[in-house]
Amino acid sequence: MSDEPAKNDYLSRLRAGLESVIQGKSEAIRRLVTALLAGGHVLMEDVPGVGKTTLAKALATLIGGEFRRIQFTPDLLPADITGSAVYNPKQGEFTYRRGPIFANILLADEINRASPRTQSALLEAMSEKQVTIEGNASPLEPPFLVIATQNPVEFHGTYPLPEAQLDRFMLKLQLGYPDLDAELQMLTVQGESHPLSALSALGEIDELVELQKQVTRVTVSKAVARYIVRLVAASRNESRLKLGVSPRGSLSLYRVCQAAALLAGRDHVLPDDVKAFAVPVLAHRILIETKARYQGLSKEAFIEEVLEKTPVEM
Repeated sequence: MSDEPAKNDYLSRLRAGLESVIQGKSEAIRRLVTALLAGGHVLMEDVPGVGKTTLAKALATLIGGEFRRIQFTPDLLPADITGSAVYNPKQGEFTYRRGPIFANILLADEINRASPRTQSALLEAMSEKQVTIEGNASPLEPPFLVIATQNPVEFHGTYPLPEAQLDRFMLKLQLGYPDLDAELQMLTVQGESHPLSALSALGEIDELVELQKQVTRVTVSKAVARYIVRLVAASRNESRLKLGVSPRGSLSLYRVCQAAALLAGRDHVLPDDVKAFAVPVLAHRILIETKARYQGLSKEAFIEEVLEKTPVEM
């Protein structure tokens, strides 16, 4: 007998648990869960105080995973993230002390307040799911998800994320301020206790790992795959852009669409999945020329423009 209904129930309960903590943000939560299923990382650019840390903690609790938080500051060093070798005088040798990166859900809080050198300490872990210290590679146990928050670049004391770092985030999302009803509900609910205290693990973490494996078996037709490639290619020969979408971007959109189909209870990807995730997956990967930027062209608007101009050829 198929266990598909149980898996769908797991995902439904996961979304419901997150929505009980962060009210009125069902679309952002859907995108976060989709990235988790796809095995990618998430960049959240938003103002302080809208629930980014709470959302990450809730996700770790519900999947039964280990949560670690790193506050990125200008004086943070790469070893503060990955760990380092520590000399033991009793044994007369160095032993490796693991850093906070060894977790299932890693919250890189205000990532753009640290120097580019420190930010780069995440690159290997995000791409290869391992950390190399002094020539020794240590694998990161699945699932491994980095949720990085960053302040808008206009804020004081921020460093723009390098292109290579941005490209390793599967998608970018924003929570934004809640509407009036959602904020009123938040005040009422948290008047007695924080909703995080009521959460518990939905099951064994292996259930999520199995779902991540199942994502790769979701069918993507040649027509849909060609549609993804045509969208990406449109950014590479565009005079208004300094940098188009990389092959990693097309792979990310492909995988996200598989995860979105699974989350919707389907075994195949639809063109609508591509349209729904093209902006959050692709927009942060492009660089707009200075002239076009001053003329008001945004990254999101460019991807929307490409979607309008690129028909689906089934």
